[in-house]
Amino acid sequence: MLALDIKNLNKKYEHFHLKNVTFQLEKGYIMGFIGANGAGKTTTIKSILNLIRMDSGEIHILGKNMDEHEVELKQEIGSAFGDINFYTRSKIKTLTSVIKRFYSNWNDETYYKYLKKFNLIEDKKIAELSTGMKVKYSLAIALSHGAKLLILDEPTSGLDPVARDNLLDIFQELVQDGEISILFSTHITSDLEKCADYVTYIHNGQIINSAEKEEFIDTYRLLNGKKEQLDMVKNHLIGYKTNSFGFTGLIHTKDFDPSSDIKSSVPNLEEIMIYCSKKEDMYV
Repeated sequence: MLALDIKNLNKKYEHFHLKNVTFQLEKGYIMGFIGANGAGKTTTIKSILNLIRMDSGEIHILGKNMDEHEVELKQEIGSAFGDINFYTRSKIKTLTSVIKRFYSNWNDETYYKYLKKFNLIEDKKIAELSTGMKVKYSLAIALSHGAKLLILDEPTSGLDPVARDNLLDIFQELVQDGEISILFSTHITSDLEKCADYVTYIHNGQIINSAEKEEFIDTYRLLNGKKEQLDMVKNHLIGYKTNSFGFTGLIHTKDFDPSSDIKSSVPNLEEIMIYCSKKEDMYV
């Protein structure tokens, strides 16, 4: 069963356009949604949650159309945007008492279990919480109403390495029983090396690739060659950089001849993002 199915999502602004965004997330898995700042991650997520109206396309969550079943589906979705900017002077318990009324499946026992797990103190004000604690509070709220799909926008942004690692451990724990699925956007690609099952890469409002993580990475090779070798592969490179020793470039694995003298290696996600962005520089 698909937890999330997005088909041909379009949203046009004056200076930005989501173009036919299409990808799927299977139930019980974690998908990292990567891209540079301004690439369209947040616009896509807000469209999924119907916080902004898409111009065209279809969004199905847990097999149901979001347009037709929005109220019902929002009982099944938990979301967090890396910060809480409302009721910051209220205590956790005060804010929770308001939020819980919106969810028919709210479970106090589950809520207090996660408060304890996340070391959250009910009498603390929202303004007193660290960025990491705010994300954990959002997760506690989402999990206390039985959310089956967590949609998280830059949840690890601004966290120190220890807090980020702890949060990624929590993500992995949540999907273990196969009931909860997670889509989280990030530009910190090292986070995905640890916990993501799938990776979707958006660039300038378009999906560049969406696949199982190892398959995603294996689609590309990073080449290191001499200057005189650049002309041999230049037309096939996705993007490249030159230096005094030669060049480094990204190529689709299917376009690379392993019998050539050019050195190749498997890139990491950050290198894939960097060299995909270099494609535009090549044609300026």
